[in-house]
Amino acid sequence: MYELMIELNGKGQKPLYEQIYDYIKTEIQTGALPFNAKLPSTRLLAKNLQISRSTVDLAYEQLVSEGYIQSVPCKGYFVCQIEGLYQISNKKDTDDYAMPEKSASEFDFSPNGIDLENFPYNTWRKITKNALLEDNRELFQLGFPLGEPNLRETISTYLHQARGVNCLASQVILGAGNDYLLMILSQILGKNHVIAMENPTYKQAYKTFLNLNYKVNSIAVDKDGMSVKELEQSDSNIAYVMPSHQFPLGIVMPIKRRMELLNWALKEEKRYIIEDDYDSEFRYKGKPIPCLQGYDPNDKVIYIGTFSKSIAPAIRVSYMVLPKALMQSYYEKGFYASTVSRIDQTIVDHFINEGYYERHLNKMRAIYKVKHDILLNELKTMKNIVGISGENAGVHILVHFPKKIKEETLIEKAKAQGVKVYGLSDYYISDGKIGNTALFEDVTTIILGYASITEEEIEEAVRRVKEAWKEV
Repeated sequence: MYELMIELNGKGQKPLYEQIYDYIKTEIQTGALPFNAKLPSTRLLAKNLQISRSTVDLAYEQLVSEGYIQSVPCKGYFVCQIEGLYQISNKKDTDDYAMPEKSASEFDFSPNGIDLENFPYNTWRKITKNALLEDNRELFQLGFPLGEPNLRETISTYLHQARGVNCLASQVILGAGNDYLLMILSQILGKNHVIAMENPTYKQAYKTFLNLNYKVNSIAVDKDGMSVKELEQSDSNIAYVMPSHQFPLGIVMPIKRRMELLNWALKEEKRYIIEDDYDSEFRYKGKPIPCLQGYDPNDKVIYIGTFSKSIAPAIRVSYMVLPKALMQSYYEKGFYASTVSRIDQTIVDHFINEGYYERHLNKMRAIYKVKHDILLNELKTMKNIVGISGENAGVHILVHFPKKIKEETLIEKAKAQGVKVYGLSDYYISDGKIGNTALFEDVTTIILGYASITEEEIEEAVRRVKEAWKEV
């Protein structure tokens, strides 16, 4: 395990979590932290730096989201192989010890960020204080393996009312992040499965399946989502989809395609669908899209969600709704302790039941809608753009340029203006090749996330990319 000698500036303008994030990212980019190096645990690093563990959690979560490090369940955090990341400083020969130039990016359109400026810190502090004032010593005991019954009941009720999920509290499993839940799921299902994933897709889930030694097939995506025709032609028996807001394309799967997918699963006993409903709370036009699980009367959908987008990544509370038929398998193999502390579960339970979560969501929808509209309005005046998609939901959009304009050119020119943007090609699997996916193959696509930057920063960042891209 590598020791991290981080000097934090408590009086600086940068938040502490961002200072930790910058330090570790730079160490990885320069090779000081090599591939597969183990990082200190969040608890140990927080203790060494004499700061809150949640601050370290937030820094690690951002590094995981960007692909610099990965969380291996029950083992810790490890440095990823950095080839293929979005923006890596050019490393000089190993004999040249000159420090690389500091990144000039002042504005980051990360599709993985959230707005932390509007996190309800005072409310969270009050709930935490009240939970600890109750002098409930049981909170410091080992909890239920599935998660606390009260929170599981709260989540099942919320999911039914807000997302149309049909489940009992006994079907809900809580865990610290989707990676952990997928690991649990692999123990329940066994290894004799082939996973189908949309292409492009959420790369962290893809890497998790590979680490769990599953074969993964990339399936083409059209305007309605995963191609069921291509899925039928593959040897896959589990389909991982994001029907309410596909990442990164932002596609909403229509009812016809959903029925086709459910019919595919019904044809064989051991076929299942994993529905990742990662940011369904944020929709700005029309009503929220009901989840796929609610249309399934045959127990074929495994539903996964998280509070990372709707509350904060550092909360580390994700949930999985298992079909009833798989719960028996869980109980037969359920030897894992819950990875979410009982205190955190109690806080989240109060946050939801006392109405704070609903108010926070309403507030964040309004804030993200304003940012969304500002970004769209600023982009509409840019002459090189041939299309915009993925709008009206989530916290990122896709901007399309003529195919003759290279993705690398757009990224580098924006970087020269201090703006970090992301290319769609980074989200393709099968060695980064688009393959037979017809959607967007005739254009060059840039992804712009707007959650973690302010309205004023959006206006300035777009002004800069306009200047950067006007001659491409």
